[in-house]
Amino acid sequence: MTTILAIQQSDGCILAADSQITYSRIYIQEDSGKITNRGEYIVAAAGDVSAGDIAQHIWQPPKASVNDKKDLRHFVITKVIPSLRDCLLTNGYRKAEKEDDGWSIIIALCGTLYEIADDYSVLTDSSGYYGIGSGSPYALGALHNGASLDQALVIADTLDPSTSAPFVYFKQSK
Repeated sequence: MTTILAIQQSDGCILAADSQITYSRIYIQEDSGKITNRGEYIVAAAGDVSAGDIAQHIWQPPKASVNDKKDLRHFVITKVIPSLRDCLLTNGYRKAEKEDDGWSIIIALCGTLYEIADDYSVLTDSSGYYGIGSGSPYALGALHNGASLDQALVIADTLDPSTSAPFVYFKQSK
């Protein structure tokens, strides 16, 4: 699978991903492709590759107005989620039949992180730490125990056979 981490900071956020894609074999893609800039969004995807490809390369996320930015969570739930769901369905994506075949997305908008599950729920965490993919439990545990982002990724690389360096990083300011 993968390891994607994101950290909410007071002045914005940072996202990081490994470069291994595990499908029918192991692929190492040094530009990762797991995190992309989509206008005012950063989109990171783990799990079902087709859902991630649609979200990262076909989806045209809605632009947030000045008014929308006053309540970003509401905007994400009422505008972003329907837009993403419609794009996935329009482009032939159907929810996976097996639970293991789902997807997770982390988006950054205006320097704020939101985790979106494959049931389209929108999650935020007061710890400021987010992780998706098979290596994320190791990396999140490391972050919660004082490791830096770099150290957490190395720990995931060491413990998760579906995670490999090099790592890529994206930042977004508030």
